Amino acid sequence: MKIRLAKNFPFKNPCFWLLTVAAFSFSVGMWSGAHFPTPRKVHAQNNRVFELRVYHVVPGRMAALQTLFRDQVVPMFKKHGITAVGYWVPQDSPESQNTWIYVLVHSSREDAKKNWDAFFADPDWQRAVKAANADGKLTDKIDSTFMDPADISPLK
Repeated sequence: MKIRLAKNFPFKNPCFWLLTVAAFSFSVGMWSGAHFPTPRKVHAQNNRVFELRVYHVVPGRMAALQTLFRDQVVPMFKKHGITAVGYWVPQDSPESQNTWIYVLVHSSREDAKKNWDAFFADPDWQRAVKAANADGKLTDKIDSTFMDPADISPLK
């Protein structure tokens, strides 16, 4: 026995299919929006600033500078509330032999100044740098640049 559908049966109507696809799409969109929320925009934490420091190291003194940082500077940074993001040495010569780079994060420019002033006034730092420079100075020049993250930066 064969069943005949009426001419105006909904499955043969193009509007029925259009509404069905629209309803399905709406449902999937609502479900995915609830289960996969869009990422929220990342905002800077307060007025945090980053500081890029580049040390131009005297030839032959890179190992002494790295030892100074490893043994003295890093613990003193913690003592004075200075937070390091990371330390780098360039891959290519001659920069790999005479350039030391690191990035710090400060809660504000004012805190950076306050923390650096306390760091440089610390008698432990003064003794450490004097001992490290006993065989000759470590750096020819130190560049410091305060930076704000760009709006596209994942690090804020």
